[in-house]
Amino acid sequence: MSLLHLAIILPFVVAIIIPIIYKWTKKIHTGWLVLPVPIILFIYFLSFIPKTMNGSTVETFQWIPRYGINFTVVVDGLSLLFALLITGIGSLVVFYSIYYLGKNKERLNNFYAFLMIFMTAMLGVVLSDNLIVLYLFWELTSISSFLLIGYWYHRERSRYGARKSMMITVFGGLMMLGGFIMLHIMTDSFSIREILAASEAISQNALFIPAMILILLGAFTKSAQVPFHIWLPDAMEAPTPVSAYLHSATMVKAGIYVVARFTPLFALSPIWFWTIAIVGTTTLLWGSINATKKNDLKAILAYSTISQLGLIMTLLGIGAASLHFDNLSDDIYVLAIVAAVFHLFNHATFKGSLFMMVGIIDHETGTRDIRRLGGLMRIMPITATIAFIGTFAMAGLPPFNGFLSKEMFLESLLNLTKLNLWNADTWGILLLIVGFIASVFTFTYSMIIFFKTFTGKQKAYLLPKKPHEAPFGLLLSPAILAFLVLFIGIFPNVIAAPILEPAVKSIVPSLATNADFHIHIGLWHGITPALLMTVGIVILGTILYKTHRFWKPFITTRVPKKLRIGKSYDKGMSYLEQGSYRFTMTVMTGWLRTYLNYMLFAFIVLVLGSLILTDSLNLKFENLTSVTLVDFVLAAVILVTLIGIVFSKSRITSIILLGAMGYTISIFFVIARAPDLALTQLIIETISVVLYLLVFYHLPQFSNIEEKPRFFSVKTFLSIGIGITITLVALSAYDTTFYDSISQYYIDNTYKEAAGKNIVNVILVDFRGFDTLFETTVLAIASIGIFTMIKLRLTKRRDKNENQ
Repeated sequence: MSLLHLAIILPFVVAIIIPIIYKWTKKIHTGWLVLPVPIILFIYFLSFIPKTMNGSTVETFQWIPRYGINFTVVVDGLSLLFALLITGIGSLVVFYSIYYLGKNKERLNNFYAFLMIFMTAMLGVVLSDNLIVLYLFWELTSISSFLLIGYWYHRERSRYGARKSMMITVFGGLMMLGGFIMLHIMTDSFSIREILAASEAISQNALFIPAMILILLGAFTKSAQVPFHIWLPDAMEAPTPVSAYLHSATMVKAGIYVVARFTPLFALSPIWFWTIAIVGTTTLLWGSINATKKNDLKAILAYSTISQLGLIMTLLGIGAASLHFDNLSDDIYVLAIVAAVFHLFNHATFKGSLFMMVGIIDHETGTRDIRRLGGLMRIMPITATIAFIGTFAMAGLPPFNGFLSKEMFLESLLNLTKLNLWNADTWGILLLIVGFIASVFTFTYSMIIFFKTFTGKQKAYLLPKKPHEAPFGLLLSPAILAFLVLFIGIFPNVIAAPILEPAVKSIVPSLATNADFHIHIGLWHGITPALLMTVGIVILGTILYKTHRFWKPFITTRVPKKLRIGKSYDKGMSYLEQGSYRFTMTVMTGWLRTYLNYMLFAFIVLVLGSLILTDSLNLKFENLTSVTLVDFVLAAVILVTLIGIVFSKSRITSIILLGAMGYTISIFFVIARAPDLALTQLIIETISVVLYLLVFYHLPQFSNIEEKPRFFSVKTFLSIGIGITITLVALSAYDTTFYDSISQYYIDNTYKEAAGKNIVNVILVDFRGFDTLFETTVLAIASIGIFTMIKLRLTKRRDKNENQ
């Protein structure tokens, strides 16, 4: 196992150690023990930047090679970008949480264990080359995020949000697994690199489109795209450090990663292009509009995250067209991919700082409601500065990094209207209009966050706590991110060559061999259509902000509650719960006989159905032994005893008749010259009869309300069905041979290997000794259980008599 593999599992190992050492480290904050882990990993992944600029690094750990499932790790430009965000922002989040979560008030062992598991899961998703391994880490992100969102489990809303996120993202994960299996069927490989290399060969396969749709379902649910976005606002019930981590650099970016990673494969289809572009712009618009309706700062940021994810998804959809052109040195084709990667980085910086800023406000004022806040700039000037940088970057204003990627986004939409591919030059105008309107609302909610919180009159009488500036520990992490927002906005080319270029080349593989391709980002490009659109966005956004109180009630009440997706989810889950309860109460009767009926019915359907559907029914009577008069007589005796068992009203009589049936069957073995089987049958029947008599002696007598035997009942049909099934299986198996008989092996080796002349005894004692031992053990355990039940029953009866 290489250092790369150890880097992925290191946080998971720490998560296991934390609960063990927690009781010995209560004098210090657990976060100080955890903090070195993401810092070390961040520094380690920084060392890969020179390598990814020249190619990729691949390390393989043999796991299940027989089925092609190996833990192969690939570090290329795309995976390194995500790894740096996961570990870098993870370090800042851990440091921030040390001051945000009180040492004596929170279950810190649980919090940091969950956080470290989540970090391992995210690193595994972005670094795994094997589809099955990626899926395992993908579901681990759902589980660990469930634990983090529900960290304050004593709150009903926390439990609700955690359950909601789990249901939706796990559903998407299962859909994505189906897509992965289809890719394996088409390529006979689980390796992502091998599958991408075979894109031309599999693009005409009938499973290509279904696999694409299923994988997109997984990506859309994880990255909160409409209509699967409803889980993300409820995830705000998590502690603010969790929200900052999940929604800036990790959880919601996993779907973005999957779309980017599989773009070289599925971009060959216009369905990929239009599905991602339409879903992305819809999510962008829906999230931006809904953000303006909210009063809670975290809720506004939640919908802003949905909107920004839609923006990145739209860019990836538009950028898929770049794979259809040879002249990729022209920015018009690849600009959307560059913008997607750049905004991915920018969003992580300004959104992380904004979430931490909101946490500071909540921590120092006791509320996040903008109706209670106002005038905090004079009291919390450093926090206000951080919020100013973050919100104006999100609004797309210079000189912050969000302005640069937002300009690229607008240029990409304009370029789309000139693209002579898949009717993009006509329908692309609609995407341009939607993107412009969404950008106006993005500007509006960004202004709401800053000005409603930090300007205006103070409302100290509405605040649960007296506000004051946050301590240094809470300010450092968001301040670092705010500095990056400003620094990258002024000097964007610092990350262009080492980080952005390798990531873009990972998404568009043909660029890897294009020496003319270089990313150069400038703050000023002159008076361009995109800049003019920005001016329009600022003007219209300012108007909307100033008139916010007039039109907010309209968009808040316009959509009927019954048509809201969140309400539909709640109602659907309610129907599922009620239906499952009714079904369970109907099926789970508490009677063992009912459950036995279910098992017998399933046995008939599965076995008999398999025989018919697989053409395994083989009825040939040529090789069967002839039936003699003795056989008819014995069969008649068995039939008579069987009828007696069914109609007997005494348990003792039924047990005796059952033993008689067994003894009669042993005579068949004697006639067939199998004395060992006959002896075994006699012993088993004798023991069974004795045990039955011992057990049933203590059971109550048949009551009058017991069901009387009927010819036409469920039991009758089940009995006939079982008999027919077993008979058909026996007849089919008798004349069907898939392998050479093993009997000759026993004949040749019984005496030589085991020094025994009785083949049956040698098989039971030597060749199948452990099997026989375990069978004996099972019988012993069953006997002990029966004896214990009898003793308990007798003890209860004796205690009852004594009390009377």
